[in-house]
Parts: sequence; structure tokens; C-alpha cells
Amino acid sequence: MPYREENIIKVAAFATHAHAGQKRKYADEPYIEHPVRVMYTCMMQNMPTPILCAALLHDVLEDTKVTEDELRNYLRSLFGHGEANEILSLVLQLTDVYTKDRYPYWNRRIRKSAELERLKTISPDAHSIKYADILDNTNDVVERDEHFAKVLLMEYRRQLTELEKGNAILREQAMEKIAENLSKLSKGQKNN
Repeated sequence: MPYREENIIKVAAFATHAHAGQKRKYADEPYIEHPVRVMYTCMMQNMPTPILCAALLHDVLEDTKVTEDELRNYLRSLFGHGEANEILSLVLQLTDVYTKDRYPYWNRRIRKSAELERLKTISPDAHSIKYADILDNTNDVVERDEHFAKVLLMEYRRQLTELEKGNAILREQAMEKIAENLSKLSKGQKNN
């Protein structure tokens, strides 16, 4: 299926507007650069337009003021009901449910364990986007916050061990990246 570049460009503009003014926590760059890289990672695996659009939008509901209804209406204006619902479903599957705001009395370990159980039930396409997300998230945190990086990388490794339904190549790349970064961290700790 050929990419519908005009719709991908429109979705990218929507995501850019939604994330306007946001910066990445561990990188000095506009936030939108992260979902764009996630989308390109998926594109390199020849994934179809709905997956690429969901990759661009994967953090919109979680990290911006855009509501589910606003996103649904926007997507339907571009794609019609069927494809819009497919994209929205992927975004919803990738939106964290067990957040600190919703579960303030749960510690991180409990929240992440509950989230992993939920992630096990999401679609193979959503797993593939998750792998691309993990690939993009790992390097910056390792370079900027070694202590938290170890926690995050261990969480990611556990996710990748249990989330097996997506693109096998992306999963393997993500697993290799986690192993590489854990090795960097352990060598760095030995040198201190």
C-alpha cells in the first residue's frame, strides 16, 4: 500500500501543533522530533499509513491537551471513519493508563507492572510502534541521567521480553539497543 504523504504531512502538522512549546526531557530539542523519528523508524519497515500516523500521534493524548474526541474528529476529517478509527485505536493502545496522576498512591514499579500487563493485550501494530518508541527513547536518557537510565532500561527490557507480537526486526533492534546501553552504563560505573 503506498503512503499517502499528504495525510502524513497533515497529521505531522497536527502533532507539531499539539506538542508546541514542549521540549524533550533528556534532549535539548522540540518534543515533536521524537514522534517524527518514531514514525520514520516505522516507515523504514514499510509500515502502512495508519501506523505511521499513529506513530506521529502516539503521545498526543498522554502529553498534550488534545482530547480523544478532538483527535477522532480530526482523523475522520482526513481519513473517514474506518481508517480514522484504526489510527485512534492505535493511539489509545499506546497511551499510558496507569499514570502517576491517576494512581498517585502507587509507586513506579506497581504502575509500570500494571501498564505492562495492559500492553500485553494491545495489537501487534501497537507493539511495533512501542518498539520504535523504545529505540528512540534510550540514548538520550543514558547520556543525561545514568541513575534513571538503568531503571528505564530495565523496564524496557522487561517490556520487550513480554511484548512479542510486533515487527520482529524492530523488536530485535530495540533489544540490542537496550543491551548496548546497559553495557555502557555498567562500564561507566566501573570507571567511577
